[in-house]
Amino acid sequence: MATLIDNGKIHFDYEILETFEAGIELLGFEVKSVRAKKGSLEGSYIIVRGSEAFLMGMLISPYQENNTPEGYDPRRNRRLLLTAEEIRKLADIGDGKGLTIVPIKLYNKNTLIKVSVGVVRGKKKYDKRETTKKRETDRNVRREFRDR
Repeated sequence: MATLIDNGKIHFDYEILETFEAGIELLGFEVKSVRAKKGSLEGSYIIVRGSEAFLMGMLISPYQENNTPEGYDPRRNRRLLLTAEEIRKLADIGDGKGLTIVPIKLYNKNTLIKVSVGVVRGKKKYDKRETTKKRETDRNVRREFRDR
């Protein structure tokens, strides 16, 4: 299970409450781009429309500029492949409560490309400071043990 594209700031900006695994509907050259790690999840989110879930705002750069179809939008909406029960659950979560549904990472699972979807709540400024302090102290402890 190799991580192809990771949403790096997600753990700093949000508190992850629940995660789901979803397939993603991609075009052939998009699959090549993702496997070459040419993409970004920053600023992307997931919405539920009717009985389908869509990944909005994810950037997948063209694999080869010259062979990309004309009119290709690198930030197009991509459908997520989830069960009806998971979509119902995400739709209930998406309705209020101050929660957001965001992609955490894209990864390989055998020959398939999967998306780790997280239900998150935004952290307050003091929570982010606490996270930064904890990271600094952990770094200092590792440095002390390494130097001994």
